[in-house]
Amino acid sequence: MTDLQMSLMAIGGTIVVGVISYNKWQEYKARKTVERAFASEHEDVLMRVEPQIDAHSAARQEPGLEPANADQSAEPAQPAHEAPSHESSADDAAESPIVPPVAFEKELPIDDMIDCLIPISLSSPVRGERVLGKIQALRHVGNKPVHYIGQREDGSWEEVAHGGVYHALQVGLQIANRSKPLNEIEYSEFIAMLRQVTDDIDAEIEVPDMTRVMEHARGLHQFVSEHDAQLSVNVRSNGAPWAINTLLAALERQGFDLRPDGRLVMPDGDGGVLFSVSTNVTLAAETTSLLTLLLDVPRVAPSFDGFGAMTACARMLANRLDGTVVDDGGQPLAEGALAEIAEQVRSFYEHMESSGIPAGSPRAQRLFS
Repeated sequence: MTDLQMSLMAIGGTIVVGVISYNKWQEYKARKTVERAFASEHEDVLMRVEPQIDAHSAARQEPGLEPANADQSAEPAQPAHEAPSHESSADDAAESPIVPPVAFEKELPIDDMIDCLIPISLSSPVRGERVLGKIQALRHVGNKPVHYIGQREDGSWEEVAHGGVYHALQVGLQIANRSKPLNEIEYSEFIAMLRQVTDDIDAEIEVPDMTRVMEHARGLHQFVSEHDAQLSVNVRSNGAPWAINTLLAALERQGFDLRPDGRLVMPDGDGGVLFSVSTNVTLAAETTSLLTLLLDVPRVAPSFDGFGAMTACARMLANRLDGTVVDDGGQPLAEGALAEIAEQVRSFYEHMESSGIPAGSPRAQRLFS
């Protein structure tokens, strides 16, 4: 090997080592930039979620996004089958606006506004264990839940459970959600299977009229479609991309919760989700230049001010990460535009409240699932 070849090999080796060292240094700088951006010895008030109003207050008068395609004059159909405490005719159901119905008990899992209620008459009291053993295959119709309640000897109602003895039963079949309304085939198949169950426990069912059930299901799904609003704001890097591993760890330290399904969410402090954040890249990616914060509007109660909290969080992230708050088209979001959206959100919440389906309520959580 000549002296020239040895010299070239030495120079090449020096260049390779230099490139590797430079890349490591750049990676170190990116990681330190994110860590410094999130480093703070004080609590960040923008990331602290505190409802201004008791989330369980029964007398809330909260403002509440006007759906872009919603007809203000349109009203969802009446429930397909009223609770035993109601007395109404078919004509009343067709003409009356949706109003919150009288529930059996405060904590029962059925709701005669969004469920088809099917009474079951028993020839003799039945134990909860016997009922539960028969209904395991009847817990869902498609992706819609089915709930069962029973009436105890003292007349009170409860969810069917082991150890209970019941003198009457009631089935609640949810008739709509974000996916689609209940259809005729699903309803017919469910009733047929339910008849087999009631035959086994020596009981009879009172089947609601299919036409009314389908009409109410379609009307309810139309309401869901018109109010299925999700709002997002983005934070775009002004410089180099952020390192994913360091970024995710920092987001978790700031209060975001990593859920089993892989979502990063900001808890609302009351067991629910305020908004979520996405890195907009696959799991295999090492960096990202864009974060997206998403608010599922009908699932968040107005008292939490989800839009205000989300935009405040976006501003904080932009400030700490050297980024810019932008819309989905990549254009910076001005304060005036955010204020206009906030006003639309308030109008949206008002419309949901007046329709008997307040945003963030158990009823809304079930419908917008």
